[in-house]
Amino acid sequence: MGRIAIHLACAGACALLAGTSAGQQDAAKPVFTDAEIKIILSHGPWPAPAQADPSNRVSGKPDAIELGTRLFFDQRLSASGTLSCSSCHVPERNWSDNLTRGVGMSEVDRNTPTLMNLLASRWYGWSGASDSLWSQSLRPILDERELAATPRHVAQLVRDDEQLTCRYRKAFGAPPSASDDEAVFVDVGKALAAFQETLVSGRTPFDRFRDALAKSERPPSETYSEPAQRGLKIFIGKGGCTLCHSGPNFTGGEFFRTGLSRFAPRGQTDPGRQAEIPQLMKSRFNLLGRYNDDKSGASAVRTREAALEKTNFGEFKVPSLRNLILTAPYGRDGGVETLAEVVRHYSGVDPASLRAKDGRPGKPLDLTPREQTDLVVFLESLSTFSNPWRPDDGGQCY
Repeated sequence: MGRIAIHLACAGACALLAGTSAGQQDAAKPVFTDAEIKIILSHGPWPAPAQADPSNRVSGKPDAIELGTRLFFDQRLSASGTLSCSSCHVPERNWSDNLTRGVGMSEVDRNTPTLMNLLASRWYGWSGASDSLWSQSLRPILDERELAATPRHVAQLVRDDEQLTCRYRKAFGAPPSASDDEAVFVDVGKALAAFQETLVSGRTPFDRFRDALAKSERPPSETYSEPAQRGLKIFIGKGGCTLCHSGPNFTGGEFFRTGLSRFAPRGQTDPGRQAEIPQLMKSRFNLLGRYNDDKSGASAVRTREAALEKTNFGEFKVPSLRNLILTAPYGRDGGVETLAEVVRHYSGVDPASLRAKDGRPGKPLDLTPREQTDLVVFLESLSTFSNPWRPDDGGQCY
């Protein structure tokens, strides 16, 4: 299978993955070559080292994390006073909602993505509408279908609440501006981002297997099953999935046409990345604007170089594969119920629905039933279960 075909098949079969139970089948125990081991090692270590966001002056700061945590769960952030960020990004549901499409003040057109493992992303949202986590945090607050608030509403909430004012002052070194609503609003986004940066999924069976390989050890099959190992071999080989799902977080963070429906609910066309690049460039909250705290300008380079191309039509961001077993249904429109369904579809997909950047059609994965099952088992091994949590009151701020 050529590079283009592999790239497209990966974008389809492996971009929208989640777990289902899969029976183990007898087959030869896989043996990994040195080249394959090198690829496996590139998917770690996990957790990846945390790096502060230079565009956010409070990234990684405990006081900002505390403020962001309180705001994330505060229903007063919405215009109605009945919705918070956690209404759609539910801790007990891996910071998603398990709905086909998100519902705030009304239903939106896309599935609610998880907030796990966002710190190192290049772009945010299904079609890259934002170029920073803090600017992405502002979008649902303003969207009339979600929290439907305004910068003034948010700024006034922070000013009027004694505890929020106190925590804002500790996080940003000064009380909220009495006159600049938008500056306070942006700072709320930066505090929300500081909190979301802390949402990192735990270590998985795959991570333990990968680390053993790094030490030239091989865990026994009872700790990492042979079907999972066979699925891993497909993932890095025949499936070509690593061309899209690379690195410790199993995503390159870019955009591809996956071959799934490009139609939004009610029969409307969803142009994906093509529609969002112009909106990103016009946004006063992008990294080219005055709210970027990175005075070097380095963080804005990728935004400055973003170019609209005709091939952007129908492109959507390739998500991470970590913890997807907890976030069904899948796909930007929530139209895929199970991992097995995705793999079956792309194993025999019509090549005309997969397109490379140059317009050439792709090829299906052509996986056998056993290979499909093994790939499911491997993808399940990228998930871990942890106890959900909600913050306590955090005590009083003085």
